[in-house]
Amino acid sequence: MSFIYHFGRYLIMLKGMFSKPENPKLYWKEFMHQCSEIGIGSLGIVCIISIFMGAVSAVQTAYQLVNPLISRIIIAQIVRDTVILEFAPTLVCIVLAGVVGSKIASELGNMRVSEQIDALEIMGINTKSFLVLPKILAALVTIPLLVILSMVLGIIGGRITIAASGIIPTALYDTGLRTEFVPYNVFFAMAKAYTFAFIISSIPAYFGYFVNGGSLEIGRNSTKSVVVSCIVILLADYVLASLLL
Repeated sequence: MSFIYHFGRYLIMLKGMFSKPENPKLYWKEFMHQCSEIGIGSLGIVCIISIFMGAVSAVQTAYQLVNPLISRIIIAQIVRDTVILEFAPTLVCIVLAGVVGSKIASELGNMRVSEQIDALEIMGINTKSFLVLPKILAALVTIPLLVILSMVLGIIGGRITIAASGIIPTALYDTGLRTEFVPYNVFFAMAKAYTFAFIISSIPAYFGYFVNGGSLEIGRNSTKSVVVSCIVILLADYVLASLLL
């Protein structure tokens, strides 16, 4: 019953976001602010994770391919496909669920506890539309771009490791990246990126918007939002893989 209650209230929150803006310029300003907070604010951690993700993938793949009958060009193909299909969209979004999700939940939770949301509602402002919708739209714009950047940096990280360790020639690695490339994999990765971006922004927004209590409850709901977001991301990952692959 608790799940049905929270899921129903979550859907009602999403429905309440769509209304005519009281001041479109103010909404646009909030949207751009959230794009900066979510996109630029997460740029550093995404770059670091992506480079090492590709580097580790290249080293471990080369370690497992001990059979001399297997062409070393497969290393580049495995790094490319694993980074595009799974590592870049899923692993990066799980990290962003902790970075972005906790920030959204704590920000809205602090506004709820300090009665700023109540004050906005008294002024006649639709707080769901003004506070929640720009965060979701900003996440839908910036997180897929971060996933694309993660794909590129992951492949570059694998190339740097290959060049530094001398596992295979870099020319062979570059050839492997172009061999048997399937463009549909990028489409599948972007479908996951948009789905995960909505999850990362909407679920923490729900937990933050409906906080009851004080600062202790803000921390608890922030942690709960990250846990629930990660679980839903993994579930959605399985569902999308079953439907689209």
